[in-house]
Amino acid sequence: MRRAAMTAMAAGVAIVVLSPTKDAQAEIPVSIELVLAVDISRSVDDVEYDLQMTGIAKAFRHPEIINLIGQQNGVAVTLFLWDEAADQRHMIPWHLLSDPATVLSFAAKVEALERNPVRKFTGIGRAIEFGVRLITENEFAGRRLKIDISGDGRDNIGSLSSASRQQARSLGIAINGLPVLIDTYNLARYYRDKVISGPDAFLEIANDYDDFARAFLRKLRREIAPSISWNDPEPLPENLAIR
Repeated sequence: MRRAAMTAMAAGVAIVVLSPTKDAQAEIPVSIELVLAVDISRSVDDVEYDLQMTGIAKAFRHPEIINLIGQQNGVAVTLFLWDEAADQRHMIPWHLLSDPATVLSFAAKVEALERNPVRKFTGIGRAIEFGVRLITENEFAGRRLKIDISGDGRDNIGSLSSASRQQARSLGIAINGLPVLIDTYNLARYYRDKVISGPDAFLEIANDYDDFARAFLRKLRREIAPSISWNDPEPLPENLAIR
């Protein structure tokens, strides 16, 4: 099991400490385990936070998404807010989505989730590490494991190291990225080079926070669709070099 792999890595890579391995027989098989990690750092004001949360809720309410989830053998999903670290006081615990009622219930909780009013710096690496921990310590056994990192800036507390990405990759966890291009230089390329990792990992770009809902829906559709062969990401447009 993937939890045993975490112990095996400890000698070579600095990783988070996890609880003891659980009995594999006690785990609930699902098609997908999906961690949604939402940026609430100092660069994200209240309006932008609301655009993110309403965009996520709207995506889960979309008929196509509800239908896609119904085609799976269960989609386990959780959401947490992060800045310098994961905000465990403001998060939605694991939910097993399988039908319209469970999907709509999750969407309502997303829309109602409040943030901590104290905004801090950006710690993408710590968000990844917490996402890995959520996957390795839960009660599910997913065929596909995914962490979704959305944000509008680079890691600025020095926590984004190759160790956190290597840790996720060794466990078969894909890290997908949704950079919001507001004023951070070359953020799309930074996410592609420094954040996304693992099997079939990809990047979905929001041009600004008003574009977040569209980008998140497109990303979610791709993440929960039945396994198919996707085309490689298109090259970044040349104008991204000046962002």
